[in-house]
Amino acid sequence: MSDITAANALPAAAKAPPKRRHRMPPMVVFAICWLAAMLIVAFSADLISPFSYTALDLRNRLAPPAFMGGVWLHPLGTDELGRDVLSRLIYSVRMSLLIAFGATIIAAVLGVVLGFLAAHFRGFVEQVVLALVDFQASMPFLILALAVLAFFGNSLPLFICLLGLHGWERYARISRGLAISAGAQGYAAAVRQLGASPLRVYGKHVLPNIASTLIVSMTLAFPEIILLESGLSFLGLGVQPPMTSLGNMVGYGREYLTRAPWILLSPASVIVLTTLSVSLLGDWLRDRLDPTLR
Repeated sequence: MSDITAANALPAAAKAPPKRRHRMPPMVVFAICWLAAMLIVAFSADLISPFSYTALDLRNRLAPPAFMGGVWLHPLGTDELGRDVLSRLIYSVRMSLLIAFGATIIAAVLGVVLGFLAAHFRGFVEQVVLALVDFQASMPFLILALAVLAFFGNSLPLFICLLGLHGWERYARISRGLAISAGAQGYAAAVRQLGASPLRVYGKHVLPNIASTLIVSMTLAFPEIILLESGLSFLGLGVQPPMTSLGNMVGYGREYLTRAPWILLSPASVIVLTTLSVSLLGDWLRDRLDPTLR
């Protein structure tokens, strides 16, 4: 009985505080659901698309969407050549996500490799990498992209590689700084003294420790790639016909904005929601993974 009394007499401060349940914000839930839907659409475009994105239906040219008095055969209407807007939108999501993912990965790999080289060799190599970083940051990328595409022509692999050159300097700065910090902490030097090669030190010990920061940076840079692709495609320098992308659809739809606004509004809405979702997810990941904000 005395034990029970003593237990009840313990101060409330001595008891373990209840664990807080971290609820995911509703906007983050929406962002995750939207991005999951976009990935499903991209991977299953051939299965869910009602028509081919190049199929013509001249009898229903510039037909309005079903909710504006059109037919349910084309629920989002048709464009100036009678092509189904919904089908083109589905394939455009696949193309835009392919370009954005490919360019983001290229930029991250290039930046991390150069950042690790600068942190490992220091001296002259570091100065060269930092000079390239400063040059990339000072060069207007849109002018560089226009010059490259005008000189070398346009193809999808070249276009993705060109967009991959956008933003690599961020990853280089982050990876260089974090790699130098890892060397100062001692664990990288300890592994190196045990006989590990530089590739093993940076690949299996340094990179996993800085991966969370790089992932957050990738999620924040991803919307910029989508908007850049949309802008270049809008100018006619991005994805070329007969292929289609979100920016390509916006570029063609601007000429029919007063007569058939649904051609432009559908891809523009997808661009806005996708970039907003990735930005919300990136901000949430930054808050969750940054130990200084906990």
